[in-house]
Amino acid sequence: MKIPPHGRAMETVLADLAAMGQDDLAVKGGALWAYVYDAGRPDLDELARRAHAMYLTPNGLDPTAFPSLLRLETDLAAMAAAHLGGDERVVGNFTSGGTESIILAVKAARDRAMARNPALGRPEMVLPATAHAAFFKAAHYLGLRVVSVPVDELSFKADVAAMARAITPATIMLVGSAVSYAHGVCDPIPELGQLALERDLWLHVDGCIGGFLLPYFRRLGQEATPFDFSVPGVSSISMDWHKYAYCPKGASIICYKNKDLRRHQIFACAQWPGYAVVNNAVQSSKSGGPMAAAWAVLNHIGDDGYLALADQTLRATRRIIEGARAIDGLEILGRPELCLVAIAAPRIDVFEIIDEMKTRGWSLQPQFRFASSPENIHLSVSAASLARVDELLADLADCARLAAEKGPPDWPALARGLAGLDAASLRPQDVAAMLSAAGLGGAGLPRRMAGVNGLLNVMTPALREVLLREYFNELFVQPPQSPGAPS
Repeated sequence: MKIPPHGRAMETVLADLAAMGQDDLAVKGGALWAYVYDAGRPDLDELARRAHAMYLTPNGLDPTAFPSLLRLETDLAAMAAAHLGGDERVVGNFTSGGTESIILAVKAARDRAMARNPALGRPEMVLPATAHAAFFKAAHYLGLRVVSVPVDELSFKADVAAMARAITPATIMLVGSAVSYAHGVCDPIPELGQLALERDLWLHVDGCIGGFLLPYFRRLGQEATPFDFSVPGVSSISMDWHKYAYCPKGASIICYKNKDLRRHQIFACAQWPGYAVVNNAVQSSKSGGPMAAAWAVLNHIGDDGYLALADQTLRATRRIIEGARAIDGLEILGRPELCLVAIAAPRIDVFEIIDEMKTRGWSLQPQFRFASSPENIHLSVSAASLARVDELLADLADCARLAAEKGPPDWPALARGLAGLDAASLRPQDVAAMLSAAGLGGAGLPRRMAGVNGLLNVMTPALREVLLREYFNELFVQPPQSPGAPS
């Protein structure tokens, strides 16, 4: 595709955009249980669109040029501080998402540690094996070594004693999740906070998915592990607005216990002939639209509205857990404290269940086996889910029965076929052949993904990474022709 030689009519361009989205998963209606978070309130979409459009053009590069953006950001930081048990010293910055928030926290911890000890060498962060992949990404970008510590095999919570044993003179940071994405369980943050104080280490709490909703669940009577700034030893917390605060993507925030810690996040450069650059996040130029939309949604829903949405979400989650446990062959992994539910099926191919559910209009997320966590179906429950819980459970029971009739998966046989493969020594042609064998060769994906997911499931994590990187490298290439575009 090239830029068209002559401009095209607005209606035509918008029609082409609409056509491109025809094969996308439906983000409304309660059939999608991953990637998006639906409050079930159409008024929020209209409000967010209008607020975003109002601040589409102002540039957050220089807050002195657009003081409205500074006000929006400090308002959002103040809301987060109050919500997360912070005092007047807590500070924060708006980011594009949880990954950016985590990268900034890791950068701040790294730069603080290296300022205190210039001879430190390569810094390390100690985290539970259930910590989000964003920490590995941050370490990859920032030159840290990740020390991943096995978690309790049944609860999937961080093993604090094991994390303590993993600390070395190079350790600069501990990580805990509130909650972990894979199983919806909260790590023992108070114990991690005590360990951080004893060893003089930075403790970051990943509250990207749970930080906003956990306080409401607690108010509704749900048992919730303390995790916020009221816990001694917590240095920083990441929290996404675009998950259970139901703000448009991308909207997250990174908060610090005080400005002394946050100082190490900020980047400044005057070593060039252009304007002095000061960035409080990864991005430099950025639209004010996402901040304005988040600010508008938070103000419109309000605390009482969020409590009502949390009540819907909690009721839906409890019914799903109870209903899934009653289905023959299914079990819940761990004891979820939030609305993230991992459903395993020891004698059934869970990927076949997902495929069967897809034929009925449901989009469920597969999770591959890792350590003591078996392959499973992951559900992200939201407020809009409540209306469709009974329908979901009925279809889940029927699809589990159909998958069971096909017999148990032969994971060992698949694994034997991959024995001896070393991810580091694979040649490009080897990877291409494996992609083809996995059903990932050529354009598009198979209609049924059980075979693809089954093969990925028995691979080592390193081998999965090689294949998925190569697949994405092939996926993002120039399309032969876009709808309506000139050749």
